Amino acid sequence: MTPRRRAAVLSFPLALIAALSLLLFGELSYHRSQTALRDTTDAYDVRLEVERLLRLMVDAESGQRGYLLTGRTDYLKPFAEATQSIGQLLLGMTRFYSAPARSAQVRDFARLARLVETKISEMDVTVQARRDGREDAWRAVIESEIGRETQEQLRQQAEGLALVESARLQSHQAQVSRSLLVSRIGVATMTMLSVLAFYFYLRQASQVIALRERQREVLEAERDTLDLEVRERTAQLTELAGYLQTSQENQRSLLARELHDELGALLTSAKLDVARLQSRLPAISPEARERIAHLNEVLNSGIALKRRIIEDLRPSALGNLGLLASLDILTREFAKSSGLEVQATLEPVELAPDGELTVYRFVQEALTNIAKYAKAERVEVVLQPGNGGVAISVRDNGKGFDPAVVRSSAHGLVGMRYRVEAERGRMEIDAKPGGGTLLTAWLPSVPAQSRASA
Repeated sequence: MTPRRRAAVLSFPLALIAALSLLLFGELSYHRSQTALRDTTDAYDVRLEVERLLRLMVDAESGQRGYLLTGRTDYLKPFAEATQSIGQLLLGMTRFYSAPARSAQVRDFARLARLVETKISEMDVTVQARRDGREDAWRAVIESEIGRETQEQLRQQAEGLALVESARLQSHQAQVSRSLLVSRIGVATMTMLSVLAFYFYLRQASQVIALRERQREVLEAERDTLDLEVRERTAQLTELAGYLQTSQENQRSLLARELHDELGALLTSAKLDVARLQSRLPAISPEARERIAHLNEVLNSGIALKRRIIEDLRPSALGNLGLLASLDILTREFAKSSGLEVQATLEPVELAPDGELTVYRFVQEALTNIAKYAKAERVEVVLQPGNGGVAISVRDNGKGFDPAVVRSSAHGLVGMRYRVEAERGRMEIDAKPGGGTLLTAWLPSVPAQSRASA
């Protein structure tokens, strides 16, 4: 494994661990912050309750002194309301200080509650004495300074509890600040990691894109090289096919001349010798005359066979009568020998001698395949100018075939295609099973001046 790939493999687990760690720290900070915020709210509420308790005690004492000094009963109303509120407030604070988080302040709160009860009892005593008209009694209580000392102790105890809650409040605020700081650091760290990961991603993506671009360039270069080789090989094969076709036609022409000159001379000489023997032997037996007549027929058959072979090797009508006449003779003889209905539509065209021979061989090979494989009843041959050249087509209504499936006649079709392409033409096959076959070829036409110079 390469170092780059090893780093890419390890980067994902490390990034995952970092993300999970940051998530864990974030959750812990969140829960701590939530707890601190609740504790901060509680501490703030407790401090407010303590301050409210002091305020209510002041209100109660003010109502008490107003009543004691004036004797007006309307001062008793704020006194009664304050004392009642103080009782409810102490009940709520008792439940609050019973929580485990404030177990250390339970004793202080109990002392504060006792001081409050003592102070309220002292105020109740003076108020009752004032109602009963015992002025010396309530004045004695007031002048004894006991109430002032109790009030001072109560205030100090309440301020102590308030200080504890203020310290707790500051501690919780500091904890929230620390949680927020940790969150900020975590967010900043995650942001940096994200930016770093994005940078590495872009870097790796650019490397991947560059690698793909290099691979594409290499593939394009290889494809261009292969295309060039294919074109060169195709040109070589086309040239070789043309050379082989030319060599084949030359060999056929040479063989045709040899058969015409040598074998033709031998057969003609033998036929003349038989004619001389027949004329110089008038008194021969019927059996000998029959033998001579049979020999003469055999020689005539040999001469006819020689002519057919020569015509197959090199059609003499093509050079003597032209392409149209040669195709007309070819289609007529095929119709006569095969018994099929052949319709030939032949129009004058302009082709070089090699092109005319290619068209002739194309039709000849197509008719041979029809006779062997097609099982057709009707054949149509069309020769006409088209698309700046010459178009030739052979259609039959036989059983057809699938061009994608290799057949025994495939070599003949390949030979036809190479022969046509050697003349800078093209060939197409349109066939399907049960639908007949259509062979078409197109060759570039040659002006009359070029044919004359050729």
